[in-house]
Amino acid sequence: MDKLLNHINGMSPAEQEEFAKSCGTSIGYIRKAISTGQKFGESLCMSFEEETDGAITCEELRPDLLKQWAYIRGTNLKAA
Repeated sequence: MDKLLNHINGMSPAEQEEFAKSCGTSIGYIRKAISTGQKFGESLCMSFEEETDGAITCEELRPDLLKQWAYIRGTNLKAA
């Protein structure tokens, strides 16, 4: 989450709004979720990764789903 927060803090307010909009959410929701430690949904994690060109990964945002991310990426299809 720190990486996402640093990423958006490096943007102007207009860029933050555009980033959030392109991810299908609002900057207010992103900031609230970060401040409360809320877990982002899988789709939103994928949007963040896509919109940052991989600078922020799904695995970083939702490490509780490492096995699932590996399966989706085809990097560890036989994960236990």
